[in-house]
Amino acid sequence: MATRKQIAELAGVSQATVSRLLNGDAKLRITAQTRRRIMRAAAQLGYTAFTSRMIAVLNAPPEIDELQDAYFQSLREELRTAAEEQGSTLAFFASIDELIDAADDYDGFIAIGPATFTREQLGQLRRALPYGTFIDTNPAPDWFDSVRPDLSQTMLDALDALQGAGHTRIGFIGGIGAIMGLHNQPEDIRTLAFTDWSRRLHLDNDALIYASGPFTVDNGRALAERMLAQHSPDALPDALVVASDPMAVGVLQALAAASVRVPHDMAVVSVDNLPICQYTAPALSSFDIDRHELVYTALETLTDAIARDRGTRRHILISTKLICRASFQPPQPQ
Repeated sequence: MATRKQIAELAGVSQATVSRLLNGDAKLRITAQTRRRIMRAAAQLGYTAFTSRMIAVLNAPPEIDELQDAYFQSLREELRTAAEEQGSTLAFFASIDELIDAADDYDGFIAIGPATFTREQLGQLRRALPYGTFIDTNPAPDWFDSVRPDLSQTMLDALDALQGAGHTRIGFIGGIGAIMGLHNQPEDIRTLAFTDWSRRLHLDNDALIYASGPFTVDNGRALAERMLAQHSPDALPDALVVASDPMAVGVLQALAAASVRVPHDMAVVSVDNLPICQYTAPALSSFDIDRHELVYTALETLTDAIARDRGTRRHILISTKLICRASFQPPQPQ
């Protein structure tokens, strides 16, 4: 295994600096550029014990209700736990401008939250801090890494599960997000995937797709009320896929008010698997997003980019798993 002396020689620093950094000396004052140079030298020489990192967290929560932020809050808590286990230090920033101003103090950044940024802002961030991983979003795929739940596959899995249970009129309720990168469009990947897979599966459900507004309880209820008002009882869907748990809470409220029984008249499946799913009436079936896997994969991806000065970008998709509760119960295999 490489020695600390060899790392110091390759990085162009003193052996004492390398030792203090590897030992996690809180009083050590070196620039982020020097820290990254030492990390790259350690990785090049095969030194695997190096873990100390200074990581900035761009905290970009949704400007909406508390229930929707519960998902991103759980990601932040997972990140704190993972960083502590790995010996990394986190500092949270509420705006991209604040992070750019402090970039020299950090080895890289992780961004959590759905807030959108301009191409100019992202370019400034890349010049200030070139190593970054976005969790749950992918705003600049040519500049930064990303780790996201595979929501396109989730929509196909939802359709397969509902069709497998005998449902033929499957509707969708969702909000407006953003298809990012060079194509910043006011759409959401769940809506696009649901629509595309429905056509591929020859489902005649264009009139049963409602996607507009934020991913909130109020908007979920409003869209469900619109669906109920625009279709006669025999033309309503017999199953419904909802883009997020907060929206699904509102959908269940609207269905209950209209005396639509779930799951007898209409099965409901959602995405996120927040704790609230266990306490709705009926309890909500939802696709679970593995927050632990998202966060640890993001940290590993960022660490690799910093250590190897990797020039290529990685975009990793994490699968989801359906947790069945009272709002949808698929038939049991014989």
